[in-house]
Amino acid sequence: MIPSPRTLRAAAGNVVHKVLYGPLADLRPMPAALIEEVEGSAVYRYRAPRGVVPAGPPVLFVPPLAAPARCYDLRRGCSLAEHVVEAGRLSYLLDYGPIDYGDRDLGLREWVGEVLPRAVRAVSADAGGQPVQLVGWCLGGVFALLAAAHEPGLPIASVAAIATPVDVSAVPPAAPLRPLARVTGGAPAALAGALLGGLPRPVVKRGYQLLAIDKYVQRPYQMLTNLDDAEFLAQIEAVDHFTDAMTAYPGRTLAELYRGLLADNALAGDGLVIGGRRVGLDGVRVPVLAVAGRRDGVAPVAAVEPLTRLLSSSPDVRFTEADGGHLGVLTGRSARRTTWTHLDAWLDEGTRRHGIRPSRRGAVASV
Repeated sequence: MIPSPRTLRAAAGNVVHKVLYGPLADLRPMPAALIEEVEGSAVYRYRAPRGVVPAGPPVLFVPPLAAPARCYDLRRGCSLAEHVVEAGRLSYLLDYGPIDYGDRDLGLREWVGEVLPRAVRAVSADAGGQPVQLVGWCLGGVFALLAAAHEPGLPIASVAAIATPVDVSAVPPAAPLRPLARVTGGAPAALAGALLGGLPRPVVKRGYQLLAIDKYVQRPYQMLTNLDDAEFLAQIEAVDHFTDAMTAYPGRTLAELYRGLLADNALAGDGLVIGGRRVGLDGVRVPVLAVAGRRDGVAPVAAVEPLTRLLSSSPDVRFTEADGGHLGVLTGRSARRTTWTHLDAWLDEGTRRHGIRPSRRGAVASV
């Protein structure tokens, strides 16, 4: 394909911008205020832009471990947090903070039984006692569902689980490891926890890249052929920035997930043991939206769709597919037209359930 003069000018402009001014991506985080510190983690309330009066029920973004909390705020223009805040919703973020060797003894009991419940209560109190709508990506979705099942009395209005795998047998990268995991139990993860305190940050980063190795191999060619597309280049910069901020997995959590998810596929069965008690997805008693990415290699459609039968006590379970890979389905360039549209409708429905009429931007009135 022969580039046109217009394409060449755009490509030259993008190269000059990167050389002279730095990244094309606007990586400024959405402004937020600290409202609560939770066992070393923090809860932030996003600040609404001028002219927008936020209203509830509040939305709490729940990130997965190891991934930076700004997965919800990747870059301006492709930030789910920005989108939700500008829609006039009270919006909050749970941030686990840095994970290091000193956190090696933290397990599911702490994350699901203490940190997330305290964050939910803090958000509810800050929002005038309203129930909280949880939005969780990947393991963040698992934590949100398990917290709802573990403590039914929490003020949770609903859960939106995005790219959340619950049937590990349907995850291609996990298939060859499961027989080994069943034989060894949690021994390899326990050893990593004892020696290293868990899964170190560089290993987590390389593992994430290996799961999308085809994209990394093709990246130089894709960048070369898209030098005229500033949005494409900005998205790559933002994803690289996200990947560079990966953190570690605590040793105990790693061992519990290795044994419970990889070896036993517990979420698709009786559930995980948390604080000495088995907690299954059949204990979730709030409405749930599940979104799966059609090109997701970490949480393929077949690994997410079983939520429709596992959430047997939920009053309303919605399942939908959207374009994108594991991160792309959450915050890719097409997410605004797919996943975000589904989430908007879901949150609007939850708002109506609590006696508030949603509007398009910033104006919310009582019904």
